[in-house]
Amino acid sequence: MCGMQCTDGQRSSAPRFLRSGLKPLLHGYPSGLMTLPLRTATRYVTPLREGGSMPAVVEADDDGLYVLKFRGAGQGPKALVAELIAGGLAKALQLPMPDLALMELDADLARTEGDPEIQDLIKASAGLNLAMDYLPGAVNFDPVAEQPDADLASRIVWFDAFISNVDRTARNTNLLMWHRRLYLIDHGASLYFHHGWDGDVSGAGKPFPLIRDHVLLRWASRLADIDAAMAARLPDAVMAGIVAEVPDAWLQGPDSFGDPPAQRAAYTDYLIRRLAQRDAFVQGAIHARA
Repeated sequence: MCGMQCTDGQRSSAPRFLRSGLKPLLHGYPSGLMTLPLRTATRYVTPLREGGSMPAVVEADDDGLYVLKFRGAGQGPKALVAELIAGGLAKALQLPMPDLALMELDADLARTEGDPEIQDLIKASAGLNLAMDYLPGAVNFDPVAEQPDADLASRIVWFDAFISNVDRTARNTNLLMWHRRLYLIDHGASLYFHHGWDGDVSGAGKPFPLIRDHVLLRWASRLADIDAAMAARLPDAVMAGIVAEVPDAWLQGPDSFGDPPAQRAAYTDYLIRRLAQRDAFVQGAIHARA
């Protein structure tokens, strides 16, 4: 991502934290379970071409600016599933990240875009997508210039080991600095086990050896100290509620192993088992620092 910074001629907007006036969902959301706000994209502002999935800054019907992740991008809807689940877990763990929203995208927006690649992406993503609050003026985290405190670094490393996030390295930190505060972004590469998944949760307790490449690992000296408190913030009901947010439309495709409720049950079971067997990934991260 390009740090979600404003480009020349682009209007800045403070993040929107509106949680009222929600519209009914149009594209297959489990009834009665929604807590994420639903927005409708009204204007495509600019692409963020540094992201592999070509996210974009869009304006929505609440006049706010958002970073939109497209369902029709190369990684497909599984990336949005990972973004939503990981984002919900991060919020439950009180980690700093932009607020998420579901966003309806009308294929007609493609008519105003001159770039054929963007036109195709909008058309392929018509329907329900995922967005996050745009942080105007945010810059990419620089591990040379910035030194996060040990407690925050440890909590982020614990979180990324839990969700098997391969994409928080020195090469691509997926961390922003905004108003002198660290923010987590881009979790579409996490939960990578679910690509080609048949619902088997027997591997939930596996360690996560790639944590050795985590950009914050050097500062994560309190992993053992924060472990119990982190786990306590994720009771079974909280994780089930987060997974329940995943729309039906993102759980339908050629690689689906069951109907949406069966898949949500499998995700929930996986997370519960992984948390119960967390010693493997926590000790793995501790040993990686040694």
